[in-house]
Amino acid sequence: MLVVIGGHTRNIGKTSAVCELIRSFPALHWTAVKITQYGHNVCSANGEPCDCQTADHTIALTEERTSTSGTDTSRYLAAGAARSLWLRTRQGQLAEAMPRLRAELAKSANNILESNSVMRFLRPERFLRPDLYLPVLSPETADFKPSAQYVLDRADAFLLTAKPDAPAWQGVSLRLLAGKPHFAYTAGEPFSPELKDWLAERLSQKADALAV
Repeated sequence: MLVVIGGHTRNIGKTSAVCELIRSFPALHWTAVKITQYGHNVCSANGEPCDCQTADHTIALTEERTSTSGTDTSRYLAAGAARSLWLRTRQGQLAEAMPRLRAELAKSANNILESNSVMRFLRPERFLRPDLYLPVLSPETADFKPSAQYVLDRADAFLLTAKPDAPAWQGVSLRLLAGKPHFAYTAGEPFSPELKDWLAERLSQKADALAV
């Protein structure tokens, strides 16, 4: 099973959502992967200096070993993930990292990825597709990554940090939210009973389908 959690901007609770999903369904023994794209010591997420660039300026896939360092990948382990990985690529070169990512995902029955960009490479014709895609959306935050907007119509449900009555987004139609489930979500707090029930049903359906 493959679940992808994304978000339209930074600091809206994507990592917390990954952790809460892991914590809510521990019996699935998740492998969790954070995907980061970088460029010339500049984080692709916010344009500020960061330390996510790899030493050889190409691709790095490393496994987290500690649950106490406070990094996003250590938080996955603290939440109960069986394995936690960090994939880093130069911006625009995620396609080159996909064979290594696929090899790692094949080692686990249940995987969860924190990324938007990876959705471009998760299609049936590419022999790998997500069973669930859950974007975290903050209607109060205007910034909307192109990578998130590009795949918004593929969402199975939306995690909303506020009511979408008058979103600050520019050029993003609310029609994309219509007809799909959406749930109130606050980073750092447990999922609502409604969201947990929906997830339990969907994950059970996917598990049954994979077993056939």
